[in-house]
Amino acid sequence: MKGDVPLTFTQQPCLTALPPLNFSLSAEIFANGDKQIRSFENDRFRQVIRVNNTLILVTVEPVGTVDQPQLSVELKSANALPMEYTQKAEETIRALFNLDFDLKPFYEDVKSDKTMTRITQRLWGLKSPTTQTVFEALVDSIVEQQISLRVANTLENRLIKRFGDSLTVDGEVYYAYPTPKSLASASVEALRSCGLSQRKAEYIKEVSALVAEGKLDLEKFKNYTDTDEVIRQMDAIRGIGVWTAELTMIRSMQKWDALPADDLGLRRVIAHYYCEDEKITSAQARKIADPWGKWKGLAAYYLVVAEMLGVEA
Repeated sequence: MKGDVPLTFTQQPCLTALPPLNFSLSAEIFANGDKQIRSFENDRFRQVIRVNNTLILVTVEPVGTVDQPQLSVELKSANALPMEYTQKAEETIRALFNLDFDLKPFYEDVKSDKTMTRITQRLWGLKSPTTQTVFEALVDSIVEQQISLRVANTLENRLIKRFGDSLTVDGEVYYAYPTPKSLASASVEALRSCGLSQRKAEYIKEVSALVAEGKLDLEKFKNYTDTDEVIRQMDAIRGIGVWTAELTMIRSMQKWDALPADDLGLRRVIAHYYCEDEKITSAQARKIADPWGKWKGLAAYYLVVAEMLGVEA
């Protein structure tokens, strides 16, 4: 869907969520996001989602409390949305912010860790956002291999604007994440023009082709209970190692027992809160994370957000 849209159709459902939910805190990670892609400003989260190949601009803002969370949702598209599209959009929003996920078992299970307990108390109601598809999380994780997150975000935004479909709403242009077909059809040179290395451009083109041609079903991994098996199967794909697989699982599958301990940034954050900023190894990071049990990935996310917001334990 390219070009200007002369008319915008709007619907405004309201969603409830499983408490506790601090939506503003959960969306804060997008505060510096590109307004044409995904952003959080003035307590409003905004992103274009795709429902049955229809682009919908979603605007979400909290209207309830942490213990009685409610969200006001505005849906805007180029055409009137059938009821099933509206329902699918609501389901997508619920998944994007894990609205049905119960944080209380996580809080209870990490009580033996005093540092993590203090962090969770300061970030009470924080839920980790997820991507709409596993494909999106995988491509982003490939982009982020061995470079800083700030640089990676710039490259990701270029990729989205170059290859993603656009939707014009109220005179403003917004972009949806590129489809596997779009990235598979792109040349390596075109992908590299976004700032990607030769290898990363090749990896993204190849995995996009596998998905577009139906040879790789990434969504099926959401139903796997064995994270090691997910890692094994993803690791067999060119350009995807253990770190990339673990990061993808956390971002798109809610596999909270995954811990990308090889990530330098994550180790730095863990070291800040547990080792007085001394450098630690992957093995040391995993040992520190042992008390978090099956919640290692979620606990690590809490540490990342805590550092981002300047929260001290």
